[in-house]
Amino acid sequence: MKLLNSTTQLLKRYLPKKFLIILLSSLSLAGVVWACADYGYDDDYSSFSPESFVDKAYTPFFYSDFSTYYTKEYSYDNDNSNTRFNDQIVKEWYDYFGQKLSRADLQYLLLRASEKGVDSVYQHYKGKIKVLPDSLPQLKALKINKKQLNAFFEYLLLAKKSETYAAGYRSYYYWDEKQEFSVPEAFEADLLLALKKAKDPFIKQRLWFQLVRYYYFSERSSAEKSLKDAASIHSFNQYKDVFPKNMMYYRTLGYVAGRYHFAGDYATSNYLFSLCYNYSNEMKIPAKWSFRPNADADWKQSLEMAKTKEEKITLWQLMGIYYDTERAIPEIYALDPKSEKLDLLLSRAINITEAGFRNYYGAKEDSASVLKKNITLISGIALKNNTGKPYIWNLAAGYLNFMGKNYDAAAKFYQTAKTQMPTDNKLLMAQYKILDWGLYVRQLKKIDAAAEAKMVEPLNWFADLKEGKDTIPDLRFYQSLNESLGVISNLYKKQGNPLKATIFSSYHEFYTKNQQVEQLKSLLLKDNQTAFEKAILRYYPYQLDDLNFYQATVLVFQDDPEAAIPFLSKTIHQKDTLQANPFNMRLNDCHDCDQQMAQSKKFTSMELLRMMRNMKAEIKAGRNVYNNAYLLANAYYNISYYGNNRGFYISSLTDTYGSSAFSIPAPFRPVYLNGKLAEKYYLMARMATKNKEQQARCTFMASKCERNESYNRSYELPENKTANYWSVETNPIYYGRNFSLLEKQYADTRFYQEVIAECGYFRQYLNSQH
Repeated sequence: MKLLNSTTQLLKRYLPKKFLIILLSSLSLAGVVWACADYGYDDDYSSFSPESFVDKAYTPFFYSDFSTYYTKEYSYDNDNSNTRFNDQIVKEWYDYFGQKLSRADLQYLLLRASEKGVDSVYQHYKGKIKVLPDSLPQLKALKINKKQLNAFFEYLLLAKKSETYAAGYRSYYYWDEKQEFSVPEAFEADLLLALKKAKDPFIKQRLWFQLVRYYYFSERSSAEKSLKDAASIHSFNQYKDVFPKNMMYYRTLGYVAGRYHFAGDYATSNYLFSLCYNYSNEMKIPAKWSFRPNADADWKQSLEMAKTKEEKITLWQLMGIYYDTERAIPEIYALDPKSEKLDLLLSRAINITEAGFRNYYGAKEDSASVLKKNITLISGIALKNNTGKPYIWNLAAGYLNFMGKNYDAAAKFYQTAKTQMPTDNKLLMAQYKILDWGLYVRQLKKIDAAAEAKMVEPLNWFADLKEGKDTIPDLRFYQSLNESLGVISNLYKKQGNPLKATIFSSYHEFYTKNQQVEQLKSLLLKDNQTAFEKAILRYYPYQLDDLNFYQATVLVFQDDPEAAIPFLSKTIHQKDTLQANPFNMRLNDCHDCDQQMAQSKKFTSMELLRMMRNMKAEIKAGRNVYNNAYLLANAYYNISYYGNNRGFYISSLTDTYGSSAFSIPAPFRPVYLNGKLAEKYYLMARMATKNKEQQARCTFMASKCERNESYNRSYELPENKTANYWSVETNPIYYGRNFSLLEKQYADTRFYQEVIAECGYFRQYLNSQH
């Protein structure tokens, strides 16, 4: 492996946006560090749950392809990072005072109070201030060792001063961007004197921490990179064997590691950060973030510094998290096949492999290469069955082989895992069930009655999870479920069963045949549904209401509002209020204008259909044909995609919520983009009047329908099959017979002049003719 040669490259690999540095060498009394996760992690695209077998301490390092740290359960944002050590700090002081000083008072003094606030409480305790607000700690009446309390306040006042340079937020794009620190020179003498005078080991260790930190920031401020005579390192070494190796020790060590990094000694820095990482859960995130393998030479030196096998394993785990999972796994396995640090890397290897196959921008050949490599690596280890949790390795090997379509090998690994798994682990057993289900579905060649009977239990189990009737925390099941439903749906399609196909994965073409819609409605209404039918209908996302509404809209666009009324009457949509007056029409379409216009009468969908039915009846009877036909044409235009009442047909079943023609699925475009009905009634109205102004108006309105049909034809061209509204290539505007008729027969009307003034398309047409 050749390590990346620059930190910048590494950061760009993992952080797509501006980030805030997490650096142990920036810890304050309250434990301030900086962290950033630009995006939340969406684990709905995974079928392999690390939570089922990886120690909870490693949760932040589960693989996430959108954020630095996995943040489903833990919120590792800036605020939380600033309080990372708060509980530990309060607990240590709480125990120091023999639990006689309350946690609430300690939290205020240690974490929230300013230097002035601390001093006020201290002066009140000493009797120099008579009264304190009730909200502040009242310490006089407490039976606390006075020496301890005085030492605490003397220390705390110094610690608060250090926050001026150690606890500020600083943003970075790159690790090595120059930082500005304002470190008071006189403060060094105060810290040295306090450390020299301190007798209490607990206080003395904290003063040592403050001194090392002070020197770190001082040396950073002066840009002194040389390690020769570095006061921060010298001060650490002076006392490193005096104090216990506790949290305070490793927080202090973090500054030393940061100092080595600043000097360019990445080998030592990485080794020291690995010690911090391994000490406690609280230290893991800042230590991992600070860990920076830059080149092979540095990395080899870090490994040589490791004094024990466990230290080497920790270094390799960090390398695996940070950069090269596939290399780290065999290295740790060779050192200790039962190491719990392998678990995290195994989970990352699996989730990284999954992510490669859902990355639309990545090279598929790279994903295939990673999969092949990981199949070989994980399968080889699983076959030896000598890890700490062999069942997980067998599950992982089975899943990788499943992704590689090696179904027979996957089945063998799953079967071995099943015999090894602890049956009392609900999450783990559910993980096995998910993987086994996915394999079963992929191996189906045909779905017969026996297969349907076998699917009833798992389908109900998944449905219970999906509906929240059963809860298994941390289980990732949506990806497996959705993929399997798609596979089942495709099998039913191939078998000529569109009804069951659409129940598992509703597809738009199904609804273009009314007979199929009626079959689906019959199944929904069936009294004696079979167990399988009951199970599968839990996955159908729509209700009778949706189907009736869809049928009603289709019938309207088939020029049959009377037949549509009974269907609409069975839905909640009959009372929908239309967005604008459907009978009004402009020369130029302006949907927003129409919708914002005050309406003396607001129409519901049902009222519209009844009026359209009545107008058709009037036309059939030969009464007031012009007005009825013209208003009916306006209504048909306005409830189409091109009109001011698109909301009339919008539904989740048709997926027609978008604002562009391309947002309407292709099977529904002939219905909802249809302008032929409106054109039919405009022309009918023209034929029914002898008023030339009215004839001109009807002709122009019919031309709008013609023009929209030219767009519709462009949308359906083969070259536009995969286009979007911003990239579609439409044919030149089709002017048609009505523009020609308008020019030849109605040039002497007032309306003709209005059209010239308002319609750029018509002006283009006229220019093209001369």
